[in-house]
Amino acid sequence: MEVTDADVAGTPARNVRVRRGEFVAVWRAASDRDHHDAAHGGEGWYAAAVAMTCRWLATAPSRLANGLVDPTPAPATRRTAMAYEELIEAEWLAAERLEETRPDLARSRPGWCEGVRATLRWAWRRQGPPPLKADVPVER
Repeated sequence: MEVTDADVAGTPARNVRVRRGEFVAVWRAASDRDHHDAAHGGEGWYAAAVAMTCRWLATAPSRLANGLVDPTPAPATRRTAMAYEELIEAEWLAAERLEETRPDLARSRPGWCEGVRATLRWAWRRQGPPPLKADVPVER
C-alpha cells in the first residue's frame, strides 16, 4: 500500500522514537518491497509486517480496493484502536509472545512475527537497527 504525504503528515510524533525521515524511509521501503514481493508466493511477510507496523504506529488508515478506508489494525493483537503510547507498549509486549499466542500466524505468514518485533523494537524502543535497509533523505 502506498505511503502518502497525508499518511506521513498525520503521524503522531510521540508514537515514533526514531528520526522521522528514517521512519518514513523504512516505511516506504517496506511498502514497496511488500508490493513487489506479493507475486513471489508468500515471500515478503517480513516486509509486509514492517509496513503494517509502521502504518499502525503512524495511525494511517488502510485503503481498501473499493476506495473506502478502515483503521489499520495493530500488527500483533489486531486491535482496531489507533496507536497511542500505552497501546504501543502493550502491542510490544504482545509481539514478544506472538508465536505462543498465535501459532497459526507464525506458520501461515513466515517472517511476520519477526517483522513486527523488529519494527517495534527499533521505532518504539529505540533498540537495534532499522528492520529494513532504506535510503534515508538528508534532513536540513
